[in-house]
Amino acid sequence: MPRSAPKRLRIPGIGVDTSVMPLGLAPDGTVRVPPIAAHSPAGWYDGSPTPGQTGPAVVLGHVTVGRYGDGVFRHLDRMRPGDKVLVDRADGSVATFAVERVQTVAKSHFPTQEVYGNVDHPALRLITCGGTKLSGGAGYTDNVIVYASLVDGS
Repeated sequence: MPRSAPKRLRIPGIGVDTSVMPLGLAPDGTVRVPPIAAHSPAGWYDGSPTPGQTGPAVVLGHVTVGRYGDGVFRHLDRMRPGDKVLVDRADGSVATFAVERVQTVAKSHFPTQEVYGNVDHPALRLITCGGTKLSGGAGYTDNVIVYASLVDGS
């Protein structure tokens, strides 16, 4: 599929239907995350391919959003192989992905190359926090990562 920014992300199996905002890099070189706010959307790392292009399109979302409660990816860890993820794109097309696997990893062992490294097909990576919630609002111990591949682009 040609380059076209994602506008909406739908994951019927876990009840996600959210807008998608572009995310760049923070001053420390890490990918920014969506704001901690009520109804915070998912965010697409605009340094990655757009969903449907060859390579791994990376979308991040919160599991919780501080005092606002559940985040858009609250149930990302419930996804299973075969589940569908639909991305509505700015050009009016829809990129449909099928989940291949779901991985929970310690943040200290984040698989950067596996998530952001080149692949020879259109892929999607969904990322949120997981594991044990740390005290004092310091986040979570782990990341949940969903790996999916394009099955239809129309």
